Amino acid sequence: MADPKGFLKYGRELPGRRLVEERKTDWIEVYLDFPDDKLKTQAARCMDCGIPFCHQGCPLGNLIPDWNDLTYRGRKKEALAELHATNNFPEFTGKLCPAPCEAACVLGINQDPVTIKRVEESLAMQGWAEGWITPEIPSKRTGKKITVVGSGPAGLAAAQQLNRVGHTVTVFERDDKIGGLLRYGIPDFKMEKWVLDRRVKQMEDEGVEFRTSVNVGADISADDLRAQYDAVILAGGSTVPRDLQVPGRELDGIHFAMDFLPQQNKNVAGIWPEDRKQISAEGKSVVILGGGDTGADCLGTVIRQGAKEITQFEIMPKPPASRDETMPWPNYPMILRVSSAHEEGGQREWSVNTKFFSGEDGRVTKLHGVHVASGLPDEMGRRKMHEVENSEFAIDADLVLLAMGFVHPQKEGLIDRLGVELDTRSNVKADSNYATNVPGVFVCGDMRRGQSLIVWAIAEGREAARGVDAYLMGASTLPLAGAKRI
Repeated sequence: MADPKGFLKYGRELPGRRLVEERKTDWIEVYLDFPDDKLKTQAARCMDCGIPFCHQGCPLGNLIPDWNDLTYRGRKKEALAELHATNNFPEFTGKLCPAPCEAACVLGINQDPVTIKRVEESLAMQGWAEGWITPEIPSKRTGKKITVVGSGPAGLAAAQQLNRVGHTVTVFERDDKIGGLLRYGIPDFKMEKWVLDRRVKQMEDEGVEFRTSVNVGADISADDLRAQYDAVILAGGSTVPRDLQVPGRELDGIHFAMDFLPQQNKNVAGIWPEDRKQISAEGKSVVILGGGDTGADCLGTVIRQGAKEITQFEIMPKPPASRDETMPWPNYPMILRVSSAHEEGGQREWSVNTKFFSGEDGRVTKLHGVHVASGLPDEMGRRKMHEVENSEFAIDADLVLLAMGFVHPQKEGLIDRLGVELDTRSNVKADSNYATNVPGVFVCGDMRRGQSLIVWAIAEGREAARGVDAYLMGASTLPLAGAKRI
């Protein structure tokens, strides 16, 4: 398996990032290219571990040791084919996935894990550069018509899989361009949008029809949708953001992250709001509430917009720098992670709860918070937060961005009118084949499992496609995804 002693000879290495002062002035991706010799060396670290736990760590069940071995041997076109066997969009996951496969890497028990994510991305990007990735047009059509509602990674994966077995697929997107959060949620400095456009073009050439600026449930009724198509896949995501119900929340200048980030992505694409009202951080004191990926996306964005000062608050305690006894291998560790945006500026603070906002003339000017600590665990192992005595504080805040995650999909409109059942978390309920209680209606991605990772979205899309194919044809030749295959 690659170089049997590679993990003993070579250390983990990642591609470099562009200089901070340079990249803060533009919206270009932060990573530099990874030279071919370094890629081969990193692939060589994949050890002959017997049981590759990376398969289990990856929701797609990517055949990681196989394509690492082929990469090490210089057979990269074959490596890419192995990668595409389980992952429709490896350049997306290579750039954006937090790599649970690396957390499960056997080498990671007592050394730095294999650089799986960057090998994956490099294979995909070289595949495009070399012309190895081309449209895969089905040899015949089944006569079955399927619609996918939502064009994020789950919807795109489902659409591509179903089209490739010969069904006629139409994807509806209520925004003006295809991609969901990939288009208008992820900043360009993490993934430039020509990377997405290239995959959309491939799918169009394969025969997938994309219809944008269509709000299904309003512009086309649920009844018409079911009448026109043999099957429907709901892939609209988890779009209702978690709000903060505290005094002063109604003040101007407090916005959800997903009201803020799409505007900047559209600006980069040359699209400006019709009313010219732009949420801008230029010259402002910015507070970001939420310490996850969306909060980091907001951080990198307000830095580039020219914020005067930036503070990012997280209610949870500061995580440890490495695994401890509460997060044993191969579980995904909740450790301190430093994104490219955190390298660029801003202040991070943990264990902070927002009490209220105050302002002048209807606009927010200050956030009032308090430090919190967790008590002893209860009988269920849960730790209740309590305020630290005399730790109240106030901080200037001209712009507050709420990046605290999403609670469930939007119910008003299509979900209500279709009559699909919801689970206890208000996500769309489905069986093991991703079918809802409404015949012919399936669901996948965040709309089914709740807010999650891009790699889970693609896995869900592939599984839902298999469920739809079996529903229409009696059986499916589409491959099982991830854990179902292992």
